[in-house]
Amino acid sequence: MKKLTRLLVILLSLIFMLTGCNTNSSTNNSTNNKSEQAKKVVLKLGIWPEDTLANDIQTFNKWKEQFSAKYPNVEVVPDHYKYATDTFVPMAEAGEVPTIFETWFTEPQKLISGGFVKDITAEIKAKGWDKLMNPSIKDLLSKDGKIYGIPRDGYALGLYLNLDLFKKAGLINPDGTAKYPKTWDELANDAKIIKEKTGKAGFCLLAKDNAGGWHFSQIAWDFGAKLEIQRDGKWYANLNSPEAIAAMNYVKDLKWKYNVLTDNPLNEDWASGFEAIGTGRAAMYLGAQDAVNQPTQVNGLPVDKLSIVPIPAGPGGQYSLMGGTPYMFSANATPDEVNAAMNFLEIMGKAPIVTDESIAGLKADAENRVKSGVPVIPPFPVWTDSAYLKAQNDVIAQYKNVNMALYDDYYNWIKKEGVLHPEEPQLTQDMYSELTKVLQAVLTDRNANVKELMNTANNNLQILLDSNINK
Repeated sequence: MKKLTRLLVILLSLIFMLTGCNTNSSTNNSTNNKSEQAKKVVLKLGIWPEDTLANDIQTFNKWKEQFSAKYPNVEVVPDHYKYATDTFVPMAEAGEVPTIFETWFTEPQKLISGGFVKDITAEIKAKGWDKLMNPSIKDLLSKDGKIYGIPRDGYALGLYLNLDLFKKAGLINPDGTAKYPKTWDELANDAKIIKEKTGKAGFCLLAKDNAGGWHFSQIAWDFGAKLEIQRDGKWYANLNSPEAIAAMNYVKDLKWKYNVLTDNPLNEDWASGFEAIGTGRAAMYLGAQDAVNQPTQVNGLPVDKLSIVPIPAGPGGQYSLMGGTPYMFSANATPDEVNAAMNFLEIMGKAPIVTDESIAGLKADAENRVKSGVPVIPPFPVWTDSAYLKAQNDVIAQYKNVNMALYDDYYNWIKKEGVLHPEEPQLTQDMYSELTKVLQAVLTDRNANVKELMNTANNNLQILLDSNINK
């Protein structure tokens, strides 16, 4: 009996000790959590909408209220920033980059190499998001095994159509879909019909800044061009190939042979192209599914007057330029600030998790799109988690506000093997700049020598490649 009593005492003592340890651990964890919560954190939210998007700001303010209630120690400072190659480096050197901001998939490696962005490997692995990211996208956002960004979304270029102009030109099917061009030759001819019957430009071509070279690379690939090539580990410019020259001559013909472009392509940039579609200045424009708010919400086009269809095929194929928008973080951001930004993404529904909170964020975004007159259409998947993808699709189905027949051909096309084409890998923005210079020359001078101009652009890019890449 005494032995049994002693055994019970020992067991009770062990249980008490273990429970005591757990209690102390919980107490310590609670104390640590309170300490973390008490630590003041300032989150400069560079992804805040621009002032003109009132409904978007209203949605962000609701997310901010939710966030502040959950994380009272974090001060959220709206700090809208639109990434630009000519402003970012000076901002970074001055320490003025917001905690979190958006850029393009062409930029991470350059920003990482320059030391302008934060290594968030520890923070993203702690949440387990690193295992849920599309591997090819994770590669774009990583270097030497470290992760520096989180994908917002991806995109695949298609052909935007203003259906009102197509209708006026007699290019509408009985079901309301457009008789859209299947080849680049057809695009030139359809654009001419639209110009003759409506007086509006058939096609909006960009030639103001790097976006001109960006769009041109899409056309060039369809003509069979490879704008950069690698041999024996070294990269070479290939802007003066016969295929690239043929593509530039096609662009020149759009201006001087067909006369179907807007009045001055040298004034057209990414935003004005969407304005042209939205206001009916032009009938066609190269754009992706992630920017449908631009012609609609920003420029007033009703959702039933917009369609996205496949890029026309050229003599060298039919591709869709694939890119995207990552969230990146200031190099000066602390771990607490990075975690705060990631927590804000969870509330927005932009993180690869499925909770009541994240689903509410997805619904809030969809509700805002409906209210703002923006098509609610599928995103380009950047996460691989099946539960999250299902949640996204469920919300899209619930809030659908357009006839998907206006988009089905585009979505079915980009799913085909070999269609998606990543941007050229080396000094991409510099390459776009050189191509834009050629565009500007051929669109202002009927007698411009395309071959000579492309030779010059090629030489300029090669000098940059030799000095920056092939050291």
